[in-house]
Amino acid sequence: MKFSKRLYILLFLLCSFINKNTFAQNSNKNNQKPKLVVGIVVDQMRYDYLTRFQKQYGNGGFKKLLKDGFSLENAHFNYIPTYTAVGHTSIYTGTTPNNHGIIGNNWYDKYDKKSIYCVDDATYKTIGNNGDGGKKSPYRMLTTTVTDQLKLAQNMQGKTIGIGIKDRSAILPAGHTANAAYWFDGGSKGEWISSSFYLNELPNWAVKFNNSGKVDSYLSKPWKTLYDIDTYTQSIADDNNFEEPFKGETKPIFPHDIPALKSKNNNYSIIKAIPAGNSLTTDFAIAAIEGEKLGQGNFTDFLSVSFSSTDYVGHQFGVDSKEIQDTYLRLDKDLERLINHLDEKVGKNNYTIFLTADHAAVQVPSYLKSIKIPANYFSYTKFTTYVNDITKKYFNADNFVENISNFQIFLNKENIEKSNFSVAKVAEVLSENVIYFKGIYKSITAKTMQGGSFNKGILNYLQNGYNQKFSGDVLLIPTPSTISYPKKGSTHGSGYSYDTHVPIIFYGKGIKKGFSKNKYTIIDIAPTISSLLNIEFPNASTGKIIQEVFKD
Repeated sequence: MKFSKRLYILLFLLCSFINKNTFAQNSNKNNQKPKLVVGIVVDQMRYDYLTRFQKQYGNGGFKKLLKDGFSLENAHFNYIPTYTAVGHTSIYTGTTPNNHGIIGNNWYDKYDKKSIYCVDDATYKTIGNNGDGGKKSPYRMLTTTVTDQLKLAQNMQGKTIGIGIKDRSAILPAGHTANAAYWFDGGSKGEWISSSFYLNELPNWAVKFNNSGKVDSYLSKPWKTLYDIDTYTQSIADDNNFEEPFKGETKPIFPHDIPALKSKNNNYSIIKAIPAGNSLTTDFAIAAIEGEKLGQGNFTDFLSVSFSSTDYVGHQFGVDSKEIQDTYLRLDKDLERLINHLDEKVGKNNYTIFLTADHAAVQVPSYLKSIKIPANYFSYTKFTTYVNDITKKYFNADNFVENISNFQIFLNKENIEKSNFSVAKVAEVLSENVIYFKGIYKSITAKTMQGGSFNKGILNYLQNGYNQKFSGDVLLIPTPSTISYPKKGSTHGSGYSYDTHVPIIFYGKGIKKGFSKNKYTIIDIAPTISSLLNIEFPNASTGKIIQEVFKD
């Protein structure tokens, strides 16, 4: 009996110790939760922009994040296509297009027989002006985001705000449960707007910002280089044949006379294509932090910010231009402003930032060709003729192909079946023959995508981007540095490293200092932030927690 009593006391003390220790661990986890998470996506940012321009960066922007945060130096996208909407969605859902359903910015809807845009939704109206720019929502995104999961975990408490010059870049990260998403309406408007999906009217702080004259102030002066242009030695000559001038310019060179060019370049929309667009986004983000009192309540808030002007500049001038170098040097200053404001208003140990990109970009193929590096331009017009010739040769038909876009072929199933052929057979014949078209590196049928499993390499990326419900019947991979684009400026979309290798930096509350050369994918961000917040992962997440970044 005495032994039994002693054993009971011992077990009681042991359980008390375990419970106390568990409580301490859980308390420590809760203490690690930031008051605000800021997700920053820099549109079209290649990883090498961190290293190429490092000497000219100040100490408070990119360098501060790298010095005091944790940088993943070998981070990649793991799907095709690498487009803006797909990138933002994958970052925040922690999964790839085969699950979340956003397979492009625009894509062919094989059910409605038309091209659709990722966030268009005529169910809602514009909030902020009388235009149509606000008829948007995230309803085509089929899964939850980390921002949704934070809302759910806090019983819909806390605030989620999405901001980006592009509507898709503001809407998709903020998720289905956001308090608001805001984007810039250019043209004759020049205002930040939203959708009735979120709000009935703009909050006072946003109205005040729109009336502040900030946009006009930025467009009242020319775009000159931040520093002496002779110090921009990490980019090619300013005057070259690989860049697209603004309408009204004869050459794509500094300085760009923005006040004189504004009317010829869709008025207020020109701010999207200059560094001032990023500065305006920073201003609006700071106004949102102030107006919504983000990070100052009893629950964790989430602010997603997308810097889109980097993408516009990259498309127009290319990744080796003086313009792109100047844009990143100026963005560095804007990041410093944002970080300083967070330190002041939220507190240095009260917020967590992650910074990444929605995709990178290829160097201008015509420039690569000029220095004898293989590159190519793909013509959809010529390719469509080539595909129709194949169907005429093998099936004596010219109406089997319904649409060709985003390096996918959509077949007309009704016409094929009326001719007593199977869709699988037509797709197989096309896949076997289109490979001979210049610029096509690989082709594969939807049936193979559904029946096989590719565990590595570029076909794995293609499979991750393939959505059985929405994708085409034949999928194509172009040769490296092959794009469908004008010969001036550049683009993105492939599964090659120039499009997939991007920065991922974590900084702030709960994050240790350091770096890693281990390979991670973009879909690892959402589960990592979920783990930091001690919440459930997004409901279709396939990424993994990046344990290296945490302090403990």
